[in-house]
Amino acid sequence: NVLQHIAGYFKRSLSKDEKAEVQEIIAQYHDGLIPLIVPITLLTHFVRKYGESYLANQLYLNPHPKELMLRNHW
Repeated sequence: NVLQHIAGYFKRSLSKDEKAEVQEIIAQYHDGLIPLIVPITLLTHFVRKYGESYLANQLYLNPHPKELMLRNHW
């Protein structure tokens, strides 16, 4: 899925704990426990932290209108 693909951009950058956090957050989103804004916010943080300019311009991480990030699987 898209979130896993984005996370893959950081496979060499993230620490073991950061990787575990990303996977847990993505799993919680897939299980319908949290809204999309949570994994997007975390991944956007890593985009800035690790300077992934390609991802910084992706609409999936910056949807318009912003309310689209509040959607969930329900």
